[in-house]
This record gives sequence, C-alpha cells and structure tokens, in this order.
Amino acid sequence: MTRTRPARQAGNQIGTPSAACVAAILTFLPAPPAGAVVGPAHDASGTVADSAVMVLQRQGAAAGFCTGVVLGPRAVLTAAHCVPPGADLRIYLKGAAVLLPVAEVVRHPGYRADAITSRERSIDLAVLLLPDPLPSAYRPATLGSEAGTAVGTRFSVAGFGLAREGDPKTSGQLRQAELAARAPLSDVLLWAVDPNHAGAGACTGDSGGPVLDGSGAVAALTLWSAGDGRHRCGALTQALWLAPFRAWIAAAAAGH
Repeated sequence: MTRTRPARQAGNQIGTPSAACVAAILTFLPAPPAGAVVGPAHDASGTVADSAVMVLQRQGAAAGFCTGVVLGPRAVLTAAHCVPPGADLRIYLKGAAVLLPVAEVVRHPGYRADAITSRERSIDLAVLLLPDPLPSAYRPATLGSEAGTAVGTRFSVAGFGLAREGDPKTSGQLRQAELAARAPLSDVLLWAVDPNHAGAGACTGDSGGPVLDGSGAVAALTLWSAGDGRHRCGALTQALWLAPFRAWIAAAAAGH
C-alpha cells in the first residue's frame, strides 16, 4: 500500500525535531523529522501524559512522527497512516531518551491508504505491538464506550505535534487544548473546533493522539486538521470515534 498525505493532515512530515528530543531522535533517524497542539493550549499532565507516546517512522529519506495511545505494557494505538508498510518504526519515550522497537503492526482491515483520492471509507487505526514492555510509569488509557455526541459537547485534544504552525522546533512537548463538537454529527467521525475561536486544534504530529471526553476517557483518535485560508491547523480537528472499534482494538492488542 502507498500512504497518502492529505494536504492538511495532522500527521508526520519532514522537518527538524525540537531541541528537547533532537539527540534521541537523531540516533535513530539519519534524516531530520518534523512535527503540539496549536493555539491556546497547556502542557498535558496526569493520566493523559501517562498514556501518550511518540511514534517515530522512517521510510527511505523521509522521516517523521505521530502520537500514540498506550493500550497495555506492549501495545500502542495510533493512526494507520502514521505507520506505512515498510517503514522503520520506534516508540520514543519523552524524558527517558529511550527508543523502543516495534515488533508488529496490526492495521484495521478497513484502512485504505488511498481513501482521499478514491473517496472510500477508511478506518485509520493501527495497533503497534512491542517486543518489550513500556516503563512502569506508563498506564493504559481508558477508551470511551460511546460514539456520537451533541453539538457543543466539550473535549480535549492532546499530542506531541507542532505548537506553532510552520515551526518544527515547537514540537515534541505533549500539549492539550479544549475543543467542542460541531456539525455534522456522526457515529464514526468527530469534528471539533475551538469554542473560543482562538485557533486551538490539532496540527502536524498530533495524528494518532487522544481526544478525551469529560471523564478523561479516550473517546476518539486524532486523524486530520484544517486551518483558515493558507493555514493547515487551528480551524478544525477531525477524529475517529473509538467505541465502534473497541472489540477490534482489544483483539489486536490481546496478550500485550
């Protein structure tokens, strides 16, 4: 399969890593990667910080990273477009300067890498299985049990991507911002915007990161972002509801 990069995707692109993670990333990546949440946001802490990791990938001369959600000691959930076939993958543990290998990638059978051009429905999910467990400080995230919501329902988005669009040096720090659901409503996809109209939202590097509901459960997984005018971030965040796919996620991560 060939990975397609939508023009405004909140995924990984080529660029330069932040100073906070440059040393660790460059030991793995010979080419410089790029990108956390743009607009009004704050550094993430607590349960979301304990269950989020960076997913690094290299494919030929291209490299980059996304965000991932911990499912178990040896299992991480992310977006399938972040882990294309043939890519060399690592899990980066921020603060520990540790790069963990990935033993296996389980992509949802409904994922279509060319969904944008072919206009097919795509379930953009992948479970990464690790040969060794994550440090004990990491905790499995709680996944949401419901899909769909009312317009205006509040969520928060978290990720390691760009904090300022166009500036890769601002990536690498887990940040979190408040969003609200907007129309159209769907039991598969969530569209969310900054309720204060101040430009908060996912950006490059945030794909695969958690969208949390009011209880702190991971209700959806970030996939895509859009901006106003020439911007690519800050106007709209799109995510995939996880409740319809919990059985598949559990089966893919079983034993890990």
